[in-house]
Amino acid sequence: MSDFNSGFWSLYISIITLVSILACGVLLWRLSTKRLQPGQKAGVMGHVWDENLEEYNNPLPRWWMWLFYITIVFSLVYLVLYPGLGSFPGVLKWTSDSQYEAEQARAKATYEPIFAKYAAMPIPAVAADPQAREIGQRLFLNYCAQCHASDARGGNGFPNLTDNDWLYGGDPDTIVATITNGRTAAMPAWGAVVGDEGVKDLANYVKSLGGTPYDSVRAAHGKTLFQTNCVACHGPQAKGNQAMGAPNLTDAIWLYGGSETTLIRTIGKGRNGVMPAWGAFLGPEKIHILAAWVYGLSRPGGK
Repeated sequence: MSDFNSGFWSLYISIITLVSILACGVLLWRLSTKRLQPGQKAGVMGHVWDENLEEYNNPLPRWWMWLFYITIVFSLVYLVLYPGLGSFPGVLKWTSDSQYEAEQARAKATYEPIFAKYAAMPIPAVAADPQAREIGQRLFLNYCAQCHASDARGGNGFPNLTDNDWLYGGDPDTIVATITNGRTAAMPAWGAVVGDEGVKDLANYVKSLGGTPYDSVRAAHGKTLFQTNCVACHGPQAKGNQAMGAPNLTDAIWLYGGSETTLIRTIGKGRNGVMPAWGAFLGPEKIHILAAWVYGLSRPGGK
């Protein structure tokens, strides 16, 4: 209401609001003057349901009408105290911005010393602190559970954070960097390069690396293709490369699934994953505690 560029609109809304309240009051007053005399019956409105259920023009109960009067008085008092009449700010000068800022100030005074305390501690020590773990879990549930699930075990395309298998590394500094700056991962599509049969061969070779059932003939062909096209990211032993976020293909831990159908989809059409950056939103102190909680998930006692 404070953004009007003309005083006309403020006046226009104020008049409509007050006239509407006044009209409600007049209507109630008119209805309150209509009373049935002793022995007098209310008129029938002419509406009938279920053969004999008729609508009568009975006056409203007095207690009900007084409730309406109370709401009118309440609305007038509210409009005097709080903004609601055009650009009039109200006697109390309340705004949602000022309330938000006051709440933020109270929260800062309460929680800033706690965050500062843990920010001065190394992440393994924070991960071992019971109070810090509770705070970290709440932060995780608020901001991270939508992708990684409430138990942090992830889902299709979202990493499991409890198994100590890391795409970019699980040391404290790397976890902080991942949460702060986010990650963008890309698996290129190889279907146009090696063809449909080559994709199937590669899929079976990858299955052989993870120790799952595979076609040995296709896997042999796939090994040659792998050494030619895939070692740049996944390495000659297929152990992956954390500097690039390339996964280890020998541990049977799959981000999108390890079935032949899924691997054909992954190799043939590629994958793209994005971990959003939380640095600007959460700040370094909250990220420190959140990173400590994630760090401790796969390390009992935070060790």
